[in-house]
Amino acid sequence: MPTLICGSIAFDNIMVFHDRFKNHILPEQIHILNVAFLVPEMRREYGGCAGNIAYNLKLLGEDPLIMATVGEDADPYLVRLSDHGLSRAHLRRIAGCFTAQAFITTDLDDNQITAFHPGAMTLSHLNRVADVPGVTLAIVAPDGRDGMLQHAADLAAIGVPFIFDPGQGMPMFSGDELMTFMRLATYACFNDYEAKLLCDRTGRTMEQLAAEVEAMVVTLGGAGSRIYADGQRYEIPCVEPDAVVDPTGCGDAYRSGLLYGIAAGWDWQKTGRLAAVMGAIKIAHRGGQNHRPGLEEIAEVFARAFGTPLW
Repeated sequence: MPTLICGSIAFDNIMVFHDRFKNHILPEQIHILNVAFLVPEMRREYGGCAGNIAYNLKLLGEDPLIMATVGEDADPYLVRLSDHGLSRAHLRRIAGCFTAQAFITTDLDDNQITAFHPGAMTLSHLNRVADVPGVTLAIVAPDGRDGMLQHAADLAAIGVPFIFDPGQGMPMFSGDELMTFMRLATYACFNDYEAKLLCDRTGRTMEQLAAEVEAMVVTLGGAGSRIYADGQRYEIPCVEPDAVVDPTGCGDAYRSGLLYGIAAGWDWQKTGRLAAVMGAIKIAHRGGQNHRPGLEEIAEVFARAFGTPLW
């Protein structure tokens, strides 16, 4: 049965400035800052949390359904989804809006200046999860504020288990709202910083928050990840990647492994290990959706890392 991915579809416009920002910004004049950076290199990547998670689940042989809003400029992305066999049935195009997109300029010291335009994403609440029949699992990933609140409430109301994954959208919510998400969700997933922020915002400890859901997952970057479930804490090691090229989208790749394992009924150790494998495969490639491993390669990486077969 299908897994529903509620979240953003976005373009990432990435530019490289062949110098250092500090050479062109006068600290004593920042109150009248007016600078322009020549960026000979520019590329556009396909991203957004929903797009990235669904892409990775498709690599695992699943047929996820994406629920998102896009703008009038979305045609290249829509074509890409079709080319990869991903359904567009629950994407809503919003007239007069751009698709959500980030504009990222990086200098030679890897400093970044980013501007993010949410565009059609702010109207994600126009989508209704009840319009998608047969869903047995879902994730509420970063999206428009109203959409995230609505989709979580609606999934809980119809009894569909889901992962709460606020990501970079966490600052949009108060402590009380975050606790509401935790009580509605079946599972929750955060990176280490987000988990600490959640504790701070809600006034709860990690253990108290973990008690609100069947499983709470905390990713720790190169230190692996940690899953609080069944009254235990499972330590999931990091998988050594072939290369460290670009971390963009690694968290989304990791979440695809979680969704696959949950849907398959696996234990948390195996589920977390598959998630770690998906993140390691992604980090060796630039952008969020440029890695193309087959099922055999994914299984080989898993077996090499953990000494047991994946399937």
